[in-house]
Amino acid sequence: MRIDPIALELEWAGSISPAPDLFAPFRDASPDRPFVVGQLGQSLDGRIATLSGESRDISGDSALVHLHRIRAHVDAVVVGAGTIVADDPRLSVRRVEGRNPARVVIDPSGKLDEQGKWLAQDGARRILVTGAAEPACAAAEVVRLETQCGVIPPVAIVEALFARGLKRILVEGGARTLSVFIEARLLDRLHLLVAPIIIGSGRNGLELSPIATLESALRPRVQAHLLEGGDVLFDCDFSAYRQRMS
Repeated sequence: MRIDPIALELEWAGSISPAPDLFAPFRDASPDRPFVVGQLGQSLDGRIATLSGESRDISGDSALVHLHRIRAHVDAVVVGAGTIVADDPRLSVRRVEGRNPARVVIDPSGKLDEQGKWLAQDGARRILVTGAAEPACAAAEVVRLETQCGVIPPVAIVEALFARGLKRILVEGGARTLSVFIEARLLDRLHLLVAPIIIGSGRNGLELSPIATLESALRPRVQAHLLEGGDVLFDCDFSAYRQRMS
């Protein structure tokens, strides 16, 4: 079977703003089905944190600006409960103009309490996706979905959010959460930001199931953009792999 080569274009950016057409797929997405984009910031050697868990300074300023620009272009940003515990992110738009998206946290067992910056009352929706009958957190809108082997199927999450009017969805983290969405073939796009730093050990950016041959590897079409400060954005088009949802 012949495999098309990766389309790779390198753009030398004169500012921290990436090419405007990067967000054309967001704007042009059909309103009749979900548009799902993943985001991952990692080191040159594929790490998202050191062995001690330090991660905040891996991505440069231009990469963080781009992340906030993605948030400003979506209806909801999704993270797992582990990200909330480890990083206590705000998941808001601060570095660019735009409205804050709905903040969605996946907590299958319902262990998160009512602490955390994601619960800030700033006008954005706060949604807890859980399989627990009585989650510990009651400060957010609760969406109860069935779990399978302790995991809420990503397709069920996307369908539930779409049914609530959240059509453009950013899956931001952590590594395992993003990985299960990739393996479920739910991404339209992946914005992979690689920082000019080598960590050498620590947590991997993706945790996908092993494959036996390279023929089974994912080969999205890719455009690369060099951002100010040395971070490189890989805009990966996963539409060829996208699961068709009813």
